[in-house]
Amino acid sequence: MVKVEMSSRVRHLPPYLFAEIDRLKQEELKKGVDIIDLSIGDPDIPTSSHIVESLRKAAGNSRNHRYPSYEGLLSFRQAVADWYRKRFGVGLDAGSEVLSLIGSKEGIGHIPLAFVEGGDVVLYSSPGYPVYPVGTMFAGAEGHPMPLFEKNGFLPDFSAIPADILKRAKLMFINYPNNPTSASAGKDFFSQVVEFANRHNIIVCHDAAYSEIYYDGKRPASFLEAPGAKEVGIEFHSLSKTYNMTGWRLGFAVGHRDVIAGLGKVKSNLDSGVFQAVQEAGITALETGDDVLSGIRDTYQQRRDALYEGLKGIGLHAIKPEATFYLWTKCPEGFDSRGFARHILEKSGVLATPGVGFGAPGEGYIRFALTVDVKRIKEAVERIRKAI
Repeated sequence: MVKVEMSSRVRHLPPYLFAEIDRLKQEELKKGVDIIDLSIGDPDIPTSSHIVESLRKAAGNSRNHRYPSYEGLLSFRQAVADWYRKRFGVGLDAGSEVLSLIGSKEGIGHIPLAFVEGGDVVLYSSPGYPVYPVGTMFAGAEGHPMPLFEKNGFLPDFSAIPADILKRAKLMFINYPNNPTSASAGKDFFSQVVEFANRHNIIVCHDAAYSEIYYDGKRPASFLEAPGAKEVGIEFHSLSKTYNMTGWRLGFAVGHRDVIAGLGKVKSNLDSGVFQAVQEAGITALETGDDVLSGIRDTYQQRRDALYEGLKGIGLHAIKPEATFYLWTKCPEGFDSRGFARHILEKSGVLATPGVGFGAPGEGYIRFALTVDVKRIKEAVERIRKAI
């Protein structure tokens, strides 16, 4: 029998955060517990019927059954460019500044392979999406977390990065609106990022997956709106959250043409592109009127208000988000994040995500996702009240 040994890069991987959460969930389900799952950011709102119908028609076309182009259909990339111009006032060349992705997670995980190697450093915000440090590790580079603290509005303090780290830094991940803290960033901050990147010759990768889930009319900015941003980096986006298409696996990267080309070269050697029928449905999604999206935002705002007011009413300190569908909430005294998440799961059947799973600076918080209806949110609050 063959002796199977994992590579060191796999052996050193921490358990994937959401896989561990699912394990805990399954344990409680086996006990017959009625779980209210507020952990993973997977929208419960179905994809709009006109997008589904577009996929159905495109899937029936035999020309879509063959290998797609690696960089994505030009028509899809043009739809992305048109959307950016309409939404942000940012001009993009569809041929060289837009790349389709099998979901933005895939692009985020692959991009370090194109630009960093042993001895290089990748800066990333923490707490943050776990793929930032994992993709860095797979590329053989060293990750350096940039802590996000509430006192700083959950923005990184670039002046706190040691000089020896800056000398080796080649790539930086930032994410606004932010997961998990729900913080937003404005054009002034993005202008600081551009200046910082130019000064230290660092490629910026901005993860903008949540830009279209916002409240009270406060529309988030794109990193590419900052003057000079397209000369220092790229922006990742996804149709997952905006159009409730998490299972469709369709996203894109836009910006600096040389960075786009580098990511494209990695992808052309590791995958075969996005199913063309899904891209055609993506075009339909990107052309969707804001009346549909505003209805989705209204639903999330009702949920946000119910959960925020409910948590505040039982004495918990939650950050009221201007965007994303997450509430970043402080743990009560006497609990760390894993302990509090386990406590409310075992005592109330409510599943949340421990903040430390997003990085050490997330300790002391848990994250709730607004992915159940208002009635269940109110029930979850009442259960938590009894548990604490």
